[in-house]
Amino acid sequence: MSNNVFFKCLIFCFSIVLIQCTPTREVQSDTGGDTETAKETYRIGFYNVENLFDTIDSPLRNDDAFLPKTEKNWNTERYQKKLNDLAKIISVMGTPTILGLSEVENRAVCQDLAGTDALRDAGYITVHQQSPDFRGIDVALLFKKDKFRLITSDLVRIDFPANIVEDYTTRDILYVRGILDGKTELHIFVNHWPSRYGGVEASEPKRVYVAQQLKKHTDKILAENPDANIISMGDFNDETDNRSVAVEFAGGGFHNCMAALDKAGKGTYNYRGNWNMLDHILVSKSLQEGRGGLRASEGTIFRQEWMMYQSKKNGATPNRTYGGPNYYGGFSDHLPIYVDLY
Repeated sequence: MSNNVFFKCLIFCFSIVLIQCTPTREVQSDTGGDTETAKETYRIGFYNVENLFDTIDSPLRNDDAFLPKTEKNWNTERYQKKLNDLAKIISVMGTPTILGLSEVENRAVCQDLAGTDALRDAGYITVHQQSPDFRGIDVALLFKKDKFRLITSDLVRIDFPANIVEDYTTRDILYVRGILDGKTELHIFVNHWPSRYGGVEASEPKRVYVAQQLKKHTDKILAENPDANIISMGDFNDETDNRSVAVEFAGGGFHNCMAALDKAGKGTYNYRGNWNMLDHILVSKSLQEGRGGLRASEGTIFRQEWMMYQSKKNGATPNRTYGGPNYYGGFSDHLPIYVDLY
C-alpha cells in the first residue's frame, strides 16, 4: 500500500470516530450542572405609539387635529417619518413575536407600520377592531404569522354607568386568542385605560370600572381552565400599586411583570420629572410558574439614548412627536416594554 493510500484510509477512519463522538448541542440550564436542549424564546411587547394617525380625513373619527393644513400641520412626510422611527425602535428591541399597540387610529396605520422596510420581513398580521373612543384612537395587536395562529378576536365593550361618568367613551379592550408556535394557547388582552385627566383621584373610578370588566373576562377563562395562559398588556394609566391595577385586576391572581422595575423607581412615562410606570404586562399564574410549558420573564423597559430628549427641567424624557401644537419629530411620549416567554 502506498503512503498516500495509507494516509487517506487513516483520515477516513478518524473522521468516522469523530462524528460518532461529537455530542449534540446543549445549553446549561438555570438550575445547575444539568443540561437541556435550547428552547426558543418568544418576545411579547407593548408600545403606546402616541397618536399614530394617517393624513386622511375620516368622518367617523375625531382626527381633525392630525390633518394637513391644521394647527399641527400633520402631513405625509411627518407620517412616514413617524412610521419609520417607530419601526426602528420595534426592530431594535428584537421585533417581538407579538406586539400590542395603543393610540392607533385604525387598521391601516398598523398595516403601514408593519409594511415599513424595517418590519416587512417580520410578516406581521394586524388585529384591530374599531372602538368608540372620543379621541378616535384604538388598541391593536401585531403578530408574526409564522409563529402565531389566530383563532378568534373580539372586543370587551366598555360602557360606563351613569354613576361613574356620563357622556364619556373610551377604548374598548381587544381580546385575541390563538396558538403560539403550534403548541401553546394564549389569551391576550390589549388595554388602554382612561387617562388621569382631571386628577388621579377624580378619574380613578373610570379605570377601576375598566379593570373590573377585564377581570370578569379573565375570571371566565380561568373558571374553564385554571391553567390558562393569559397576558394582559397595555397603557393602564395607573401605577402597579394603584387600586385599579393592584387590587381590582392583579389581586385576582395575576403577576405584574413590571412591579419590580416600578419599585426601583423606573417608569415608562416621564411626568414633570417623575417617572410613572403606566404601561404594564401582567400574566396568569400558569405563565408566571411555567405550568403550561412556557414561563414569562420579568418585564423590561426598552430604552436607548437616541430615543430620549434631554430636558433641563425634567431630565431625560421620551422624545415625543408633539407637545400640544408643537412638532418635535420624536418617537413617542412612552417607552415600550416587553417580556420573554421561554
